[in-house]
Amino acid sequence: MHDPEMQKTDDIQDFNLHSSLGFCITKTARLFERCIEDSLRSSGLTRINWCILIAIQERGQINPSDIAHTVGIDRTATSRALRQLEEMNAVERSISQEDRRVTVVTLTKAGHELMATYSPACREYIELIENRLSDEERVQVRLLLRKLVGKTAVQ
Repeated sequence: MHDPEMQKTDDIQDFNLHSSLGFCITKTARLFERCIEDSLRSSGLTRINWCILIAIQERGQINPSDIAHTVGIDRTATSRALRQLEEMNAVERSISQEDRRVTVVTLTKAGHELMATYSPACREYIELIENRLSDEERVQVRLLLRKLVGKTAVQ
């Protein structure tokens, strides 16, 4: 006779935190976050600010909703970060010429200068971690992570 309570205990004993996929992904993400935060320490920027600047730089002009989706944060956090970036004169918001109902965000000259100043250090820190893998392994990890994230992944 099989005891369901005994099965629950066995399942708990079989679980190993350090071999858990979720734990490994979280720990890796934290490592990358610390690298970005360390490289930005003297800039006054947060990691979220930095991700927003990159999203704007990549798109040239982007609305706050698309920023939130691209960076993977909620609208409230996006608004707060955009206010901080405006106070730093790194971004400016304006009304879209194509659709007057839409606000768009662009990098200012100071925003471009921040990107130029801090991108090399951020890239260097990230490469220190990524270079632990071969080119083929990096491609494979990216593909597998995108597969895990599924439809919510920003392409």
